[in-house]
Amino acid sequence: MSSSSPSSPSSPSSPSSRTTTANPTPERQLAATHPQSDQYSNPAQTARSQNLYHTTPLLHSLPLSRLCHPHPVYLKLDLLQPSGSFKDRGMAHLVCTVRDIYAYNNNSSSSSSNNNNNTSAEMDPDRIANNPTASSSNNNSSNNNNNNDNNNQVQFLSSSGGNAGLALTTVCRSLRPPLPVSVIVPETTKPMVVRKLETLGADVTVFGKNWNEADALARTMVEDAKTDGSGNTVYYVSPYDNPLLWTGHSTAVDEIIDQLSCNGGDDDVRIGAILASVGGGGLLSGILEGLERNYYRGGGGGGGRRSAIIRGTKVMACETEGAASFAASLVANSLDSENNSNDDDDGNGNGNGNANEERSLTMKRLDGITSVATSLGALEVTPAVIHRAHRHQRRGRCDDTSAGGGEDVLSYTCTDAEAVDACVKFALDHRMLVEPACGAALAPIYSERLRGRLLEELSGMRQSSSGDGDRGSSAIVVEVCGGSGVSAELLMEWKKQFLE
Repeated sequence: MSSSSPSSPSSPSSPSSRTTTANPTPERQLAATHPQSDQYSNPAQTARSQNLYHTTPLLHSLPLSRLCHPHPVYLKLDLLQPSGSFKDRGMAHLVCTVRDIYAYNNNSSSSSSNNNNNTSAEMDPDRIANNPTASSSNNNSSNNNNNNDNNNQVQFLSSSGGNAGLALTTVCRSLRPPLPVSVIVPETTKPMVVRKLETLGADVTVFGKNWNEADALARTMVEDAKTDGSGNTVYYVSPYDNPLLWTGHSTAVDEIIDQLSCNGGDDDVRIGAILASVGGGGLLSGILEGLERNYYRGGGGGGGRRSAIIRGTKVMACETEGAASFAASLVANSLDSENNSNDDDDGNGNGNGNANEERSLTMKRLDGITSVATSLGALEVTPAVIHRAHRHQRRGRCDDTSAGGGEDVLSYTCTDAEAVDACVKFALDHRMLVEPACGAALAPIYSERLRGRLLEELSGMRQSSSGDGDRGSSAIVVEVCGGSGVSAELLMEWKKQFLE
């Protein structure tokens, strides 16, 4: 591929609203189907063991804690991941899983051929991950004995506004042997991000006015790979809509709980709120998965302690006004509406207790992205994030409030100016640069308008009996998701544009 713009693929028009259903918990299918998969209670360990993503620091922020007194504020610094954003977590887990599945299939096919037995069944990562768009133009693995170039390797193709492509490329090129990567980015992608992708070794194509147009081309190219006769296996990677990504992202919650548990030995520490930016819903789906997994982890090994830390946690889904696709769909699918009144949780954290997991949603699609936070530029979120938000909300309604119930998912929408202001103040307070997309998750603390609402939401959280100041109040955790589309020069330009 090249950086020139090919002709546009045909794509169906998308209405502002559509009805869809979600499939039942495919992340659990992985453990049952993939013989080398991680246990659900300890996910993404293959990727972690190969240092494809990092355990990032959880920093107690004194400046932000002063703003939110009496609630201590902690920063989960995923901007320190190798590619510069949280997306390394999900991409690392996805790439390792898909690579291992295709290696297993190739080995099984080769063994069957040698034994004159062609009856072995191949595992399909898309059946496992519920991703409908992978292809192979040669599924009988007849090229297994040819090790030239990219034969006998799975190739990854992704559409991205920048950060997902950087994460995918960073992961694939860190493996030995490295795996080939192609990335389709829209014309709105910053030149510095395109240069980074090319420097890392990705084959980059610039196409389309927004991510959705770039994604349509990516899907067309994967379909074309089925019939091009090359014998290469091409796997489509969504920036956000794949359960393997969500499971990888969920590891951030495991780390937060571990780090808070070791923070000064305070037995009464609890997470009152997690603030996270929302684009297509991948990060939020992962956070909700991590909370659900730890909520139901009992028995030995501190499971009860882990549940206590997150019991009652509210998740604040943060967007800018010009990219608020999650807010639109959450409002359209209120938990109190007639269609969403039934519980789809089986009581064990599975979320597949009955047929209500298949119930329809009315998804809202934005007409366009009109925000400086282009990394949040998905016109429509994955339906799975609404289902997961509903499960989290139901736990809050059913839980024993005297034990710290009140789980909820709340939408926070800031202006571009508030997002940029948060980026500037964060740089001054902590000497770190983040994109406005990440600034959306910091805005509920830095913006006086939004901070008042945040503290009001947390005012009913159970206080510690210790009366010990900050340590006696529920903590606020901000997922500092990062992003590579930022520099000191860009931050100053945004400051002039929105704040002066």
